[in-house]
Amino acid sequence: MPNPALSQAIKEAYASAPSEQIILHTLELRHPAFFDDAGNPTAIRVVRDHVDLLARLEASAPIQASEIVRFIAMGFELDLPPVDTMPVPEISVTLDNVSREIVKHLDAAAESQSVIEVTYRPYLSTDLEGPQMDPPIHLVLTEVEADIFRVSGRARMLDIGNKAFPGVIYSAKSFPGLTR
Repeated sequence: MPNPALSQAIKEAYASAPSEQIILHTLELRHPAFFDDAGNPTAIRVVRDHVDLLARLEASAPIQASEIVRFIAMGFELDLPPVDTMPVPEISVTLDNVSREIVKHLDAAAESQSVIEVTYRPYLSTDLEGPQMDPPIHLVLTEVEADIFRVSGRARMLDIGNKAFPGVIYSAKSFPGLTR
């Protein structure tokens, strides 16, 4: 089944595999406990390549929208979820040779009840003015395991099947007219 979120340029790159265009796979990890040295909210951004990448984020990005950001070169494994009718697609993510900075951020996240959000964005080496998937894939990271060589975890899309609808809890405190 085709993925309508992919741009025409990346569809052509997948189909013809031209040697002058490289598909750059990136991951962004976000958590409320991730801060830079100045105390500003930050994200861990990595690219599966041998050199760092400077690329522009999409306008709807949660942090630094429409800005040019740095993705750190790092080996990682990611199997994209199928474009399918599965209830909640789940994938595995593995980051190899993690730095002390990433471990520091993950340790801070482990002390929190909030989830780590993951965003996958593909870029083309010939067009770094925005990701080639709109909207990008947003996942929630669970079951994280770390050792001195790698960090791995399971990531799944938002489980909207188990969300309350319409999303409002009717209680006597919120709606006093319900009590007699």
